[in-house]
Amino acid sequence: LTIMGDAGMESNITPPDSTTQQDSLFSMTDVFLISLITGLLTYWFFFRKKKEEIPDLPKIQSVAAPARDSSFIEKMKKTGRNIVVFYGSQTGTAEEFANRLSKDAHRYGLRGMAADPEEYDLSDLSRLSEIDKSLAVFCMATYGEGDPTDNAQDFYDWLQEADADLSGLRFAVFGLGNKTYEHFNAMGKYVDKRLEELGAQRIFELGLGDDDGNLEEDFITWREQFWPAVCEHFGVEATGEESSIRQYELVVHTDVNMNKVYTGEMGRLKSYENQKPPFDAKNPFLAHVTENRKLNEGGERHLMHLELDISNSKIRYESGDHVAVYPANDSSLVNQIGEILGVDLEMIMSLNNLDEESNKKHPFPCPTSYRTALMYYLDITNPPRTNVLYELAQYATDAGEQERLRKMASSAAEGKALYLSWVVEARRNILAILQDMPSLRPPIDHLCELLPRLQARYYSIASSSKVHPNAIHICAVTVEYETKTGRLNKGVATNWLKNKVPDENGSNCLVPMYVRKSQFRLPFKPSTPVIMIGPGTGIAPFIGFIQERAWLKQQGKEVGETVLYYGCRHEREDYLYREELARFHQEGVLSQLNVAFSRDQAEKVYVQHLLKKNKENIWKLLNEGNAHIYVCGDARNMARDVQNTFYEIVAEFGNVTQPQAVDYVKKLMTKGRYSLDVWS
Repeated sequence: LTIMGDAGMESNITPPDSTTQQDSLFSMTDVFLISLITGLLTYWFFFRKKKEEIPDLPKIQSVAAPARDSSFIEKMKKTGRNIVVFYGSQTGTAEEFANRLSKDAHRYGLRGMAADPEEYDLSDLSRLSEIDKSLAVFCMATYGEGDPTDNAQDFYDWLQEADADLSGLRFAVFGLGNKTYEHFNAMGKYVDKRLEELGAQRIFELGLGDDDGNLEEDFITWREQFWPAVCEHFGVEATGEESSIRQYELVVHTDVNMNKVYTGEMGRLKSYENQKPPFDAKNPFLAHVTENRKLNEGGERHLMHLELDISNSKIRYESGDHVAVYPANDSSLVNQIGEILGVDLEMIMSLNNLDEESNKKHPFPCPTSYRTALMYYLDITNPPRTNVLYELAQYATDAGEQERLRKMASSAAEGKALYLSWVVEARRNILAILQDMPSLRPPIDHLCELLPRLQARYYSIASSSKVHPNAIHICAVTVEYETKTGRLNKGVATNWLKNKVPDENGSNCLVPMYVRKSQFRLPFKPSTPVIMIGPGTGIAPFIGFIQERAWLKQQGKEVGETVLYYGCRHEREDYLYREELARFHQEGVLSQLNVAFSRDQAEKVYVQHLLKKNKENIWKLLNEGNAHIYVCGDARNMARDVQNTFYEIVAEFGNVTQPQAVDYVKKLMTKGRYSLDVWS
């Protein structure tokens, strides 16, 4: 721009007519130039200093207040640790396993620490060899369709880009996955393979835990072979039997300011009273339930549609995203635990970490009451893991009960079988165990230390933000079943949501929530055809998809074929969103509405049967229309059967072999044309 300005000035200068004029012009020019140079020098002198001073201030501040202590090496050196156990955890299980492994280390004269990879600079792995007898263990869960967990995303990105020399690093990996998913244990496998590629030395084979089977047993089996391998590698021996070591100490607050006491908040104290965006897992938004209606017309189950008001929250979502809600436990279960253990649940206490260097100061927000801990922070409904039984055994005064608990916590085949039948298959939670073992009466503070955290529950959003920018819709079915012991077990979140029926003032109907982004997305071009397959509550994201396609059509966009395959048990009982779907079909937004009623006839009919029936049309949409396929719902049976059906269709109409058809579908997945949002 300056050059253009100068050129413009030059073109306007008139050539001089005489020498006098020229002399006069030069003298004026000299004065002008001297003034200009003086002015520029003055300006530069003063403003140069300011420009130099300004950047120094944030630098000083950032040094004075670092965002995080990112060197786990320095922390290990400072605290005398030689084993670090990193965890990639979405629901808390991998973190729990990491804590158990780090506690194990003391039995072998070693010292361990569990670490969240999100809190540290993982490029420091190349320096771990500076510590004698050092080892890095990775407990890595796989989330969704082969993705890393939220807290392991940065570590995953670093591994992909890193060209670090990890030749001095010794490592082992235990993966947590589920065989019903397409990408079983993808994260554990990738970390194990990539660390070896970067030169690290594997000291024990990759462990693959399967949550569809018995994850706890998989972990115990791997762990009991892992430690002997560590001993052999480092030339150390076990110092004795596994002993119970408390990680936290109890502090009872008799005179405490109640404004300093947590009442269910996930992060910041009083965050539910004074809400501040942005909202996430550590700072959920309290959304009002504006609608809660039963969707099914009959049957034993309760299927429901809820609407959460997110006005003024600045929360943004897209069709296909997930909403996470933090539920509360059933107050009657909490009261029964209090009664059995004979404690005052209103007592205010803190559990403080005995390791002062630990980043985790408390197992849950403290100070708080035992009632709040059991209601909002602790998982009291899932069968406890073997390490909990082992720690609790010392409090059983009956020798037979104590032996039974220790046996179930052992690695012996008989003990594993007993744990599987008596705890896992019988679905005994901690209350049931206390009821069935009358001599087992542990101190409530130790029980609170041992129980895992109550986790957020994820639901596929059943609305489009284009149509409902200030609301998030949920479609869910309440979980309720009788156990082998005759007890009635209820799903924590769905039964809690079921009772969130708005009244006139709506005070009872608040749901702590946040949005988790998903890869389950409509095609970028609205003209691309979509084939949606979602029986039962798997319909949820497709209600959002259809709403969005209808909105795009209203905007005058060219919208491709929108095909739905939906299934339920009975047409007159549990046909969800029947009126809405019929309207969309009538308006032409839904090109095809294919519904399978599985139990309305002698032979069961499922969505995959309808796909086979319409196989020619499916192939045309897929092959000629470049359609995108979406599958939502049960991973164990439905998703697998649907995928096998697509293999058959591709093999038949593509005139290829079965392995080639499998490869074709896998490539669709890689290209983002075959997407899954499934659960088991």
